[in-house]
Amino acid sequence: MKILGVSGSLRAASYNTALLRAAQELAPEGVSIEIFGLHDLPLFNEDVEALGDPAPVTAWKQAIAAADGLLIACPEYNGGVTGVLKNAIDWASRGSPSVLAGKTVCIVGASPGVTGTVRAQDSLRQSLRKCSAEYWPLSEMLVGQAHTKIIDGVLAESSRAYMGRHLQAFVDHLRRAA
Repeated sequence: MKILGVSGSLRAASYNTALLRAAQELAPEGVSIEIFGLHDLPLFNEDVEALGDPAPVTAWKQAIAAADGLLIACPEYNGGVTGVLKNAIDWASRGSPSVLAGKTVCIVGASPGVTGTVRAQDSLRQSLRKCSAEYWPLSEMLVGQAHTKIIDGVLAESSRAYMGRHLQAFVDHLRRAA
């Protein structure tokens, strides 16, 4: 089984990218998690799209299409989804059907705030719903006060245990749905 991981943060020391690296280490038997970077995606522009998807957009869409599920590490900036992540969803939503249609998504997120990324995850679910993606009903994993749980890019043991259980449940859901 192949899961595509994507972080909504471009920061080198991103808490959310650290969550994805931990997920790679904790992936259940027979599951690989590939992390796709959003650094090269241009801003969505219908004029650009009319000329044909740029190579980074094509690669993004192909990676989603090839995955059995999508694991999104969703940061929260100013109470919402980052521009980087929203832009990636906007590009992936294009086409008929879009590569997100029917794709099962699991959302996780880390933030220094006490409530983690609860508002951003709610906003992301709204966008995914408009794209006809299916988000796993129990997909909310919130890592609040991330600066105390992710040190030097390493997720603390207590959070690793939760991530492991969360991933196993997501994979079980994907396997039942297949």
